[in-house]
Amino acid sequence: MLIAALVLGVLVGGRLPDLAPLTRKLLRAGVVLLGLQLSLPQLVDLGPGILVAALVTVGVTFCGTLWLGGRLGLPRGLCVLVASGFSICGASAIAAVATERDEEHVATGIALVTLFGTLTMVVLPLLGASPEWIGLSVHEVAQVAAAASPAGLATAMAVKLSRVALLAPIAAGVNRRRGPLVPLFLLGFLAMVAVRSADLLPGAAVDWSRVLTTALFTAAMFGLGTAVRPRSLLATGPRALLLGLLATLLVCSVGYLSLRLV
Repeated sequence: MLIAALVLGVLVGGRLPDLAPLTRKLLRAGVVLLGLQLSLPQLVDLGPGILVAALVTVGVTFCGTLWLGGRLGLPRGLCVLVASGFSICGASAIAAVATERDEEHVATGIALVTLFGTLTMVVLPLLGASPEWIGLSVHEVAQVAAAASPAGLATAMAVKLSRVALLAPIAAGVNRRRGPLVPLFLLGFLAMVAVRSADLLPGAAVDWSRVLTTALFTAAMFGLGTAVRPRSLLATGPRALLLGLLATLLVCSVGYLSLRLV
């Protein structure tokens, strides 16, 4: 759904006014609501070994992707977006770290994380991946839900959400160098985590928040697509695709090895 909305935006982009301000608001609202999918008891129940594996996977993938992007000669802004999306939680992580200066790269980053996240969603189950490995390696929360078996779904989602928990510190660290220390919408994300952890909302409300989060990200993908200029995309296309492939191999490899070690 996300990639379809992005493609549709690209196709009609030249006929529409500038949607960038609205798109930023939609993305950040989606990040805030994403916090309702994460609770502290879920993380505690995983145990210290899995939490260490998640921390190692996110840290190595983030730093490794930045290094690989630099070696490929890609713009620093695009490398930061790809590193965030592939190491943490896909489009929502890209939205969390993106600044106005990155708008030309956001659509590329989201297209990459959607494409290669879909690839891992298909390939890892064929390899017999454990729920923990799926949670540590697949890019998007929704893709983890699709990749995990019914019996392992709860475990895979809990492991994935341990990566999502690192969204705030990573985004704050990036923004310390490029903007405000802690953007307001990240505080909103943490507030929603607190609400979910305190069990202040009924289950139906949490379910509806997932639907609304998906709707917000889908609408934002359309807006991002309208800002894409195919000519500039072609200039970095092959190198960006290679970075996406290498980052995917990196997150899957580190996720697997970290599980073996812990």
